[in-house]
Amino acid sequence: MKITGIEVKHYLLPLDPPFKAAWDPQPRKKFASTVVYVHTDSGITGIGSGDLMMGLSGHEHLFIGQDPFNIERHNQIISNIDFHYGRCWPLDLALWDLIGKATNQPVYKLLGAKNEKILAYASTGEIVTPEVRTERALQFIDQGFKAMKIRFHHTDVRDDIKVVEEVRKAVGDKLEIMVDANQGWKMPWDTERTWDLKKATSVARELEKLDVFWLEEPLACHEFENMAKLRDKVEIRIAGGEMNRNWYDFREMNRNNSLDVYQPDVALTGGITGVKKIAELVQGQGAWFSPHTWTNGIGVLGNLHLALGVSNCPYLEFPYDPPAWSNERRDFVQVDKLMIDSDGYLQAPQKPGLGFELDEQALEKYEIKHFYVGETV
Repeated sequence: MKITGIEVKHYLLPLDPPFKAAWDPQPRKKFASTVVYVHTDSGITGIGSGDLMMGLSGHEHLFIGQDPFNIERHNQIISNIDFHYGRCWPLDLALWDLIGKATNQPVYKLLGAKNEKILAYASTGEIVTPEVRTERALQFIDQGFKAMKIRFHHTDVRDDIKVVEEVRKAVGDKLEIMVDANQGWKMPWDTERTWDLKKATSVARELEKLDVFWLEEPLACHEFENMAKLRDKVEIRIAGGEMNRNWYDFREMNRNNSLDVYQPDVALTGGITGVKKIAELVQGQGAWFSPHTWTNGIGVLGNLHLALGVSNCPYLEFPYDPPAWSNERRDFVQVDKLMIDSDGYLQAPQKPGLGFELDEQALEKYEIKHFYVGETV
């Protein structure tokens, strides 16, 4: 089998009403999904998504004519492109999808099949009032979720903590609560001050009183030593690494004992091939691997397969904050919208590859011919 062609197509879903992402000062009026197709001479096509694929154009010849099973070779080239241009890791997902289809196996089985299912935590995205967040939390319980994540980004962090207090009061011990401080990285136009170690420590100690399961991204993503200091100061688990681009960032975090929970995303950092190595590294030292999954439904599936294959962590992130961030919006390029079962689990997909089917009507309706990064917001 040889690769005969690579296609990249862009799709843009209007969002009305807009999605007010906690990590972005600008409300999002559109949602972009980029899909990469890897064609072969056997008629099998692998499909991936999750990032914009900026930088692949002009490098397709480095893959055409090659055996798609040479995954380490391909991953090295994608890493080279990442160094010089941009993140093209959805191509790695497409190759794994292709390999799964060619072997008639779901990808998680090719990766180790440690788990057949995994608990999903409802990862919310908006800043809302304590009353609204509490109402949505109670709905999560009714849907079967056993955990949720609350995002911070009020002007005064005490208002963020108040949201957690009200949710904890309402849900009792029916939900584990994670908190994302959103301090690890910023959108290009965001110039607000990032927390320092003292502020992160103070917030973590308040969240300990509320039995928060982990505190995510409380410091800038490059502050490896301060993450370790914070972790030593408090009892709450410290999570991060969702947007660190380089494998050696995780080597250094692991060396410094920076985190309890490592969150590289296969669609953003290293693909399935590279993140599997990171997961094995950090888990070998006693930490958890629980990937970030906030791209789209295909990105969620890529991370789900790897978590099912290797993860020791009891939870996987599930981007979900309806009505603003619904399964229908997140998975608009897919026929089947991913959802938990009544017990709160994401079950292992059993179809070959990543296990999804594209919605051809949606693709026809929302395809755009000339794509600009600014159209993602």
